[in-house]
Amino acid sequence: MTLVQLKLILRRELRRMWVRATIYCALAIVTALVGALVKTWIPESLVGRIGADSVGNLLGILAASMLAVSTFSLSTMVSAYGSASTNATPRAARLLIADSSAQGALATFIGAFLFSVVGLIALSTGIYGDSGRVVLFAATVLVIVLITLTLLRWIEQLSSFGRVGATINLVEDVTRRAVRRYLDDPHLGAAPSPGVPDDAVRIDTREIGYIEHVDIAVLAELAAEHDGEIHVAALPGVFATPGRALAATRGLPATDAVTRRVRSAFTISEERSFEQDPRFGFVVLAEIGSRALSPGINDAGTAIDIIGTATRLLCEWARETSTEARLEIRHVRVFVPAVTVDDVFGDIVLPIARDGAAVVEIAIRLQKGLAAIAACGSPDFAAAARHHAGLAMARAMAALAFEPDREVLRRTVAEAGGLVDGHRG
Repeated sequence: MTLVQLKLILRRELRRMWVRATIYCALAIVTALVGALVKTWIPESLVGRIGADSVGNLLGILAASMLAVSTFSLSTMVSAYGSASTNATPRAARLLIADSSAQGALATFIGAFLFSVVGLIALSTGIYGDSGRVVLFAATVLVIVLITLTLLRWIEQLSSFGRVGATINLVEDVTRRAVRRYLDDPHLGAAPSPGVPDDAVRIDTREIGYIEHVDIAVLAELAAEHDGEIHVAALPGVFATPGRALAATRGLPATDAVTRRVRSAFTISEERSFEQDPRFGFVVLAEIGSRALSPGINDAGTAIDIIGTATRLLCEWARETSTEARLEIRHVRVFVPAVTVDDVFGDIVLPIARDGAAVVEIAIRLQKGLAAIAACGSPDFAAAARHHAGLAMARAMAALAFEPDREVLRRTVAEAGGLVDGHRG
């Protein structure tokens, strides 16, 4: 396992709720016991002056209230996760689970509860003394201030936590970050791929799952050792299976050692992630839109919101793509293909165009969104938008049975810039 893969695993583990809660609990224990260590430095005259004798009562109140608040917060978060999975998509619920604000709030409450319990136990043993009570009193006041600020933020967050609109915004933010990471380094530091040569030796995997990360540095080191080149055939987000090539080598010996090292550069997981996969966010958005258009929910407004979100993201991508590329090729012996624009449109446009074909509002908003994307200055995005606008128009014309709806759609297409020639159905 490489250093980059270890960092990836560590970063993923740090997003787990129990990790943050454990850290806060450890800090709480240290804070509660620090008074016993520094009591010799505190003048005993401060004890009566600041009322440190009341610290036991404060800790008792804190312990009782924080246990109730922690239980309530945890039940609320679990309910929000279930709501997001049901009304949005389980893939979006993963983002809620990893939300740092929610984790921080729950960890603060649990840490404060443990701080008060440890403080009460330490008080009952008499390890603090009069001077140590001063330190514990000061720490308790600071903890109360921290709890108050956390509660205020948490109450504000609870008003939208788990709601469909807030979940869409969360997916939009993480997708935007993934797209920006991709635009900053579209080939992961390697050279643009001209295509896998016919004489290259293809290497597949023995695992089954989604490619989460590709360590280009490992591949570059291997290619340099043998004065050859390596062509990456599977980008992050691809579903890897035995028989599907991960990469292809040229000029490298076809040995088991080389095969193992090539495979070690690919991190394969059971689920897709947003780290190196800019398409995954659009897949999640499409799932939310498709679920909203299902007969059981029938929420066209959410689907229209998804179209607007996708339009913003794709327009930003198109504008960045239309500017002069500033590629930094750090590994000249490794070749990585770019994400295909048409595949991105297929991830987000096709599901909504299919499931919303019989809803005239969806068809109209989709045509307007595609026209806006086509006008953003990128020829590749304009071509993809024109292609998918034609497909969406054909689907809508086949699904809309009411002729006035069909006429409104034709007129909208003409006013939006005429991406599609008139379809009479």
